[in-house]
Amino acid sequence: MHSSPFSRRRAIQTLFCSSAALALNVRPDRLAAEVAKEALHLLMIGDFGTGSANQVKVSQAMQKFMAGSGIKPAGLLLLGDNFYSKDKEGFSTQSKRWTTEIEEMYPAAVFPGPMWAVLGNHDYHDNLGGEKVQLAYAQKEGVRWKMPAKWYRFDLGPKDQPVVTFLCLDSNLPAVSGGKDKKTGQPKPHMSAEEEKAQLAWLKAELEKPRAPFTIAVGHHPLYSNGSHGDTKELIAQWEPLFQKHHVHAYLCGHDHDLQHLEMAERFTTHLLSGGGGASTRKLPGERKMPFGKDIHGFTHLQITTEALTFTHYSAEGAALHTVTKKLDGSFAVG
Repeated sequence: MHSSPFSRRRAIQTLFCSSAALALNVRPDRLAAEVAKEALHLLMIGDFGTGSANQVKVSQAMQKFMAGSGIKPAGLLLLGDNFYSKDKEGFSTQSKRWTTEIEEMYPAAVFPGPMWAVLGNHDYHDNLGGEKVQLAYAQKEGVRWKMPAKWYRFDLGPKDQPVVTFLCLDSNLPAVSGGKDKKTGQPKPHMSAEEEKAQLAWLKAELEKPRAPFTIAVGHHPLYSNGSHGDTKELIAQWEPLFQKHHVHAYLCGHDHDLQHLEMAERFTTHLLSGGGGASTRKLPGERKMPFGKDIHGFTHLQITTEALTFTHYSAEGAALHTVTKKLDGSFAVG
């Protein structure tokens, strides 16, 4: 779908009004969207794999949300940094962490659908070969963990007429996730230059193919962020032109340990950051004006209909913090 000058102006006006409302201290917890049971529903979290009390708290909030809304989720979107810290017993597909931090943390009784996951920097850095373990675990029979490759596509909705196409990407480019470890001085693991080239060719090809009415890209590192890591210039240079040319409706990510919603003037794509899944939160030092940003633990609910994508950030206490609705034509509205 193409964005008209009107829809771009409307988006800019919406962004201005949203910023003004926040400046006037309008209660964001009054901006929760009505949950439509006939819609497709997913919950997303990033930066969660700590096994900490905060991860447990966010998980419990997600479970309570499911129980209170009476909806059945289509699945979970796991936005990277799925496992933090070195596994002292050796990280493998048999590690206890798969049970305690994944299977039991997000129980199948509440979340029976797939867990579509992408790789974060800690998934490469903290356990040597950790990214390969996560790919291998997805091959085990009966698991909900879905990572068929470092980059992959899935579509949701009726088989003959899907509503949304997801393009899941590995954002750990050499220039993004490489360099040397400050403690050991050793090179940090990351995807290879050959993989970066292959992924980019795949992304271009997928965007040229027939897709559902809505397209969502998913990665770990943000293109734009007011958080402690800031913008990722390499991803802006490589992915942003493709997102705009092919009208990708939203980019979902984590990496910064907070919850954000960003809109770039005259750009089609909405940026949602959900990095409050369990790791310690960090302040947002960036000064870019945006509809929402808060250093808080929480999760994000995505509601999908044929007319719109509706994203709502929730705190670990279950409070609705911010809602944005994205239309087919690229326009968006807050609240």
